[in-house]
Amino acid sequence: MKKRILLVEDEKHLAETIKLNLEIDEYHPVVVHDGLSAVTKFKEQRFDLVILDIMIPNIDGIAVCENIRLHDSQVPIMFLSAKSSAEDRVLGLRKGGDDYMTKPFNLEEFMLRVKNLIERNDNTANKLSSNDYSFGDNYVNFVSYEAKGNKGEFSLTKKEALLLKLLIENKNEVVSREKILQTVWGYSVYPSTRTIDNFILAFRKYFEPDPKNPMFFKSLRGVGYKFVEA
Repeated sequence: MKKRILLVEDEKHLAETIKLNLEIDEYHPVVVHDGLSAVTKFKEQRFDLVILDIMIPNIDGIAVCENIRLHDSQVPIMFLSAKSSAEDRVLGLRKGGDDYMTKPFNLEEFMLRVKNLIERNDNTANKLSSNDYSFGDNYVNFVSYEAKGNKGEFSLTKKEALLLKLLIENKNEVVSREKILQTVWGYSVYPSTRTIDNFILAFRKYFEPDPKNPMFFKSLRGVGYKFVEA
């Protein structure tokens, strides 16, 4: 069975060149040109590798990567971007990328990296992943959505689990409303909504010893939200 690759690249001529070379090497590439399409396509289909530009329309590649990582901690992600500074590469890898290649690039090296990422993933049957997390007297499993909090064991909704995972993965850092909506909900624009506020209130009821004086889930008015743990 051919390995399936999601290629996210808004330069259509470059995307066609990469697609052709992937097909020559017996891969099955699926090409999209913007972040929203990438998020949607990844949720709809199974892929063995994601090749991801950063400067793409709607939702940038970093947010797409974070969204993918909320749903799948194992699929290899390669950034392919004109952003070439050390800071850009570190950010891409820190946010869940497995490799980072800058444009312009050597095609032979690119194809070898694709091959190595797919083979490495195939050979890593027991790859470590952050499927669960404990904080205070609380516990959450991001695969089964099972949790333990103030009132014993219960089940989170999928959206609750995704938002909680995003906050925990950015522990002690402020996560903006815009980033939450892009990463968890896939919105490309910021709507006027209290949806996130209601989720945070629910988390406080679930997990805080005193929901009126939260120690884990902080709101910063006009900025965003932060999961705090010493």
